[in-house]
Amino acid sequence: MSNEKQREQGLYDARALGVPKMLVLGFQHVFAMFGATVLVPLITGLSVSTTLLMAGLGTLLFHLVTGGKVPAFLGSSFAFLGGFAIVAPKLADANGELTVPNVQMLPYACGGVVAAGLVYVLVAGLIHLFGVNRVMRFFPPVVTGPIIISIGLILAPSAIANASTNWLLAVAALAIIIVCNIWGKGMVKIIPILLGVLGSYALALVMGKVDFAPIAQAELFGSPIHASAMAKFDVGAILTIMPIALAAMMEHIGDMAAISATVGQNFIAKPGLARTLLGDGLATTLAGFFGGPANTTYGENTGVLALTKVYDPKVIRIAAVVAIVLSVSPKFDAIVNTIPTAIIGGISLILYGMISAIGVRNVVENQVDFTNSRNLIIAAVILVSALGFNSVGGLTLFQSESLTISLSGLAIAAILGIALNAVLPGNDYEFGKDLAGDDSANFGRY
Repeated sequence: MSNEKQREQGLYDARALGVPKMLVLGFQHVFAMFGATVLVPLITGLSVSTTLLMAGLGTLLFHLVTGGKVPAFLGSSFAFLGGFAIVAPKLADANGELTVPNVQMLPYACGGVVAAGLVYVLVAGLIHLFGVNRVMRFFPPVVTGPIIISIGLILAPSAIANASTNWLLAVAALAIIIVCNIWGKGMVKIIPILLGVLGSYALALVMGKVDFAPIAQAELFGSPIHASAMAKFDVGAILTIMPIALAAMMEHIGDMAAISATVGQNFIAKPGLARTLLGDGLATTLAGFFGGPANTTYGENTGVLALTKVYDPKVIRIAAVVAIVLSVSPKFDAIVNTIPTAIIGGISLILYGMISAIGVRNVVENQVDFTNSRNLIIAAVILVSALGFNSVGGLTLFQSESLTISLSGLAIAAILGIALNAVLPGNDYEFGKDLAGDDSANFGRY
């Protein structure tokens, strides 16, 4: 039976448990993904209902593309938060605090997400044609690691701005996440973000910091898709967000390796990285088109697989259907949106820092040699370009009365990093050399 006795005799056909237990397991997967998935729309200003719908539909689409073999749940990706912050930054409210969603620019950010998903599709096609080793040679850790580090650093000021609206709530959220992650057991360790939100929200209730008026005004049922929020396309927004796909693909590869190690089956070999990337890319494009954030395979749900040892993808598909059902209630959306900005800030303090720390981990675990001048130059150019150009609003390539084409700091950093890696001698990176269990590019996962 090998693969450590098929991962300690895990269950691969959940029908043996009966329908009621399968439903309970499906709800448990929803519980695991929920905190992180709804956090992205709360930070960006996107619709929670649309996000849940796209998570459910994206998961089902991923399972269709991969032949229903991979027990992965797709939720909203943290990797693209930096792109949203640049294209659609929050606006000031009556108190001067940056809490108001930029509804005018959010559709253009979603258009960038559509393009980013198509990058996945393109890379999946190249892998199918030329093989994974030849393609991934252009995206080694010395390129993707510094890009991931830059994403977290670019987001840092917004975390402080949100937390500063009420430091008590922010610190409470942060403390609960740390305690649950370090000392928690079982499901508590898997869902620290959700518990951080719930615990600090309870404190906000006691302090009278929650406004329930939007809940009363919201309808019980309604469409999670709004025509005004659907993707619009702008060259500048696309060039800002699309390159983030290069770093997010590393997250996908890490997740596939982690799921493979957990389940005891090599999903990178079968159904293959080309098909899993294709599924993730199509799900991301679908989500962006209808006004949702980019999707990504979720490490929280991999944790649930390890905890329950029930590896049947049908259970994940049940969770996807539950997410779709939750998405049709505007009142549920309104409840989630009552979470105070300070709580989002407190969670972001650790989330954004972990994004950068995971970039460092990506570099360290892949043993990137920074005594090598080649690697040092590539990393230095990426970091300074990303942060420097971001601080001055990017680089304008073309401007007229009707059209402006500009590159963000992240886009410039990605282009320069890939180009330098391609032209400088000494590229000895071998993809998959030590892949089993590697989740070093797993954004924001615990």
